[in-house]
Amino acid sequence: QVQLVESGGGLVQAGGSLRLSCAASGRIFSINAMGWYRQAPGKQRELVAAITSDGTTNYDDSVKGRFTISRDNAKNTVYLQMDSLKPEHTAVYYCNARVATMGVPGLYYEYWGQGTQVTVSS
Repeated sequence: QVQLVESGGGLVQAGGSLRLSCAASGRIFSINAMGWYRQAPGKQRELVAAITSDGTTNYDDSVKGRFTISRDNAKNTVYLQMDSLKPEHTAVYYCNARVATMGVPGLYYEYWGQGTQVTVSS
Protein backbone atom coordinates (compact mmCIF):
# COMPACT_ATOMS: atom_id res chain seq x y z
CA GLN A 1 0.00 0.00 0.00
CA VAL A 2 2.91 2.34 0.68
CA GLN A 3 6.16 2.54 -1.23
CA LEU A 4 9.31 4.40 -0.28
CA VAL A 5 11.67 5.11 -3.16
CA GLU A 6 15.15 6.41 -2.45
CA SER A 7 17.52 8.18 -4.80
CA GLY A 8 20.75 10.13 -4.69
CA GLY A 9 23.31 7.57 -3.59
CA GLY A 10 26.56 6.99 -5.40
CA LEU A 11 30.32 7.23 -5.27
CA VAL A 12 31.98 10.35 -3.93
CA GLN A 13 35.45 11.29 -2.79
CA ALA A 14 36.18 12.05 0.84
CA GLY A 15 35.19 15.60 1.66
CA GLY A 16 32.44 15.59 -0.93
CA SER A 17 28.68 15.82 -0.58
CA LEU A 18 25.62 13.82 -1.52
CA ARG A 19 21.92 14.46 -1.11
CA LEU A 20 19.59 11.54 -0.61
CA SER A 21 15.88 11.75 -1.31
CA CYS A 22 13.06 9.42 -0.33
CA ALA A 23 9.55 9.81 -1.68
CA ALA A 24 6.60 8.01 -0.13
CA SER A 25 3.62 7.10 -2.28
CA GLY A 26 0.46 5.06 -2.04
CA ARG A 27 -2.71 5.31 -0.02
CA ILE A 28 -1.20 7.65 2.56
CA PHE A 29 -3.36 9.34 5.17
CA SER A 30 -0.53 10.87 7.15
CA ILE A 31 3.14 10.37 7.90
CA ASN A 32 4.54 10.70 11.38
CA ALA A 33 8.30 10.36 11.69
CA MET A 34 10.60 9.85 8.72
CA GLY A 35 14.22 8.93 8.95
CA TRP A 36 17.38 7.52 7.50
CA TYR A 37 19.23 4.45 8.66
CA ARG A 38 22.44 2.93 7.37
CA GLN A 39 24.01 -0.48 7.34
CA ALA A 40 27.69 -0.99 6.68
CA PRO A 41 29.08 -4.42 5.75
CA GLY A 42 29.19 -6.70 8.77
CA LYS A 43 27.38 -4.20 10.98
CA GLN A 44 23.85 -3.75 12.24
CA ARG A 45 21.49 -1.20 10.78
CA GLU A 46 21.66 2.04 12.76
CA LEU A 47 19.76 5.30 12.89
CA VAL A 48 21.43 8.23 11.15
CA ALA A 49 18.78 10.93 11.50
CA ALA A 50 15.05 11.31 11.97
CA ILE A 51 12.50 14.09 11.65
CA THR A 52 8.94 14.37 12.92
CA SER A 53 6.01 15.89 11.07
CA ASP A 54 6.51 19.18 12.92
CA GLY A 55 10.20 19.33 11.99
CA THR A 56 11.83 18.14 15.19
CA THR A 57 15.10 16.42 14.29
CA ASN A 58 17.32 13.82 15.90
CA TYR A 59 20.82 12.85 14.80
CA ASP A 60 23.32 10.18 15.64
CA ASP A 61 26.27 11.87 17.33
CA SER A 62 28.63 10.73 14.57
CA VAL A 63 26.87 12.84 11.92
CA LYS A 64 25.95 15.97 13.86
CA GLY A 65 27.26 19.01 12.03
CA ARG A 66 27.83 17.03 8.81
CA PHE A 67 24.39 15.70 7.85
CA THR A 68 21.11 17.58 7.69
CA ILE A 69 17.70 15.95 7.50
CA SER A 70 14.68 17.79 6.14
CA ARG A 71 11.27 16.95 4.74
CA ASP A 72 8.61 18.31 2.44
CA ASN A 73 5.29 17.26 3.90
CA ALA A 74 3.37 18.31 0.79
CA LYS A 75 5.48 15.91 -1.29
CA ASN A 76 5.77 13.16 1.35
CA THR A 77 9.52 13.36 0.84
CA VAL A 78 12.45 13.29 3.21
CA TYR A 79 15.97 14.39 2.37
CA LEU A 80 19.40 13.81 3.83
CA GLN A 81 22.11 16.30 2.93
CA MET A 82 25.49 14.73 3.63
CA ASP A 83 28.53 17.02 3.68
CA SER A 84 32.19 16.46 4.47
CA LEU A 85 31.79 12.78 3.83
CA LYS A 86 34.31 10.28 5.13
CA PRO A 87 35.09 6.70 4.06
CA GLU A 88 33.48 5.48 7.28
CA HIS A 89 30.17 6.86 6.02
CA THR A 90 30.15 4.16 3.36
CA ALA A 91 27.01 2.06 3.77
CA VAL A 92 23.63 1.25 2.33
CA TYR A 93 21.27 4.00 3.43
CA TYR A 94 17.62 3.12 4.05
CA CYS A 95 14.64 5.42 4.28
CA ASN A 96 12.09 4.74 7.00
CA ALA A 97 8.65 6.19 7.60
CA ARG A 98 5.79 5.67 10.02
CA VAL A 99 2.66 5.90 7.90
CA ALA A 100 -1.05 5.80 8.51
CA THR A 101 -2.93 4.64 5.43
CA MET A 102 -6.35 5.61 4.11
CA GLY A 103 -7.80 2.29 5.17
CA VAL A 104 -6.70 2.58 8.81
CA PRO A 105 -6.03 6.27 9.51
CA GLY A 106 -5.55 5.80 13.25
CA LEU A 107 -2.74 3.25 13.08
CA TYR A 108 0.83 3.90 12.03
CA TYR A 109 2.94 1.20 10.42
CA GLU A 110 6.62 1.26 9.67
CA TYR A 111 7.79 1.11 6.05
CA TRP A 112 11.26 0.82 4.55
CA GLY A 113 12.81 1.77 1.26
CA GLN A 114 14.95 -0.60 -0.76
CA GLY A 115 18.19 1.14 0.18
CA THR A 116 20.70 3.21 -1.74
CA GLN A 117 24.43 2.64 -1.73
CA VAL A 118 26.72 5.44 -0.59
CA THR A 119 30.42 4.85 -1.16
CA VAL A 120 33.04 7.35 -0.03
CA SER A 121 36.54 6.84 -1.40
CA SER A 122 39.66 8.03 0.38
